[in-house]
Amino acid sequence: MAPKKAAKGEDAAPKEVVSLGPTVREGEHVFGVAHIFASFNDTFVHVTDLSGRETISRVTGGMKVKADRDESSPYAAMLAAQDVAVKCKELGITALHIKLRATGGNRTKTPGPGAQSALRALARAGMKIGRIGECRTQQQHVLAVGCGSEGNGVP
Repeated sequence: MAPKKAAKGEDAAPKEVVSLGPTVREGEHVFGVAHIFASFNDTFVHVTDLSGRETISRVTGGMKVKADRDESSPYAAMLAAQDVAVKCKELGITALHIKLRATGGNRTKTPGPGAQSALRALARAGMKIGRIGECRTQQQHVLAVGCGSEGNGVP
């Protein structure tokens, strides 16, 4: 037999508020780290805990738009950052340290077009911004193109 429903004026049971984040005092901020990787093909907004081991949310520009050419656009980066901010607030994270990254290596060292708009969208969504840092990937040793093939005696 099915359980009886409560009458219109009565509450069946008081709803318990479930908090998924850590317990903090009023006015205290809980920090996470937002890793923003902005290339000229896509923009990743990846939020982890402070150690970087636990992923809280990861959304890319390609997940937000349909056309391939729009994956790296500022609009797609803004939509991705807004989704990440909503997920962070659900889990109780109120502030973020930012780590910006470009493609790097022997490719371009400047971040793509979505980096600035992703950062702005996080700030406008109500997330407090802690430190902003840039992570540059080091170039590996690459031989010069055509080295030794010109017959000039250089190995």
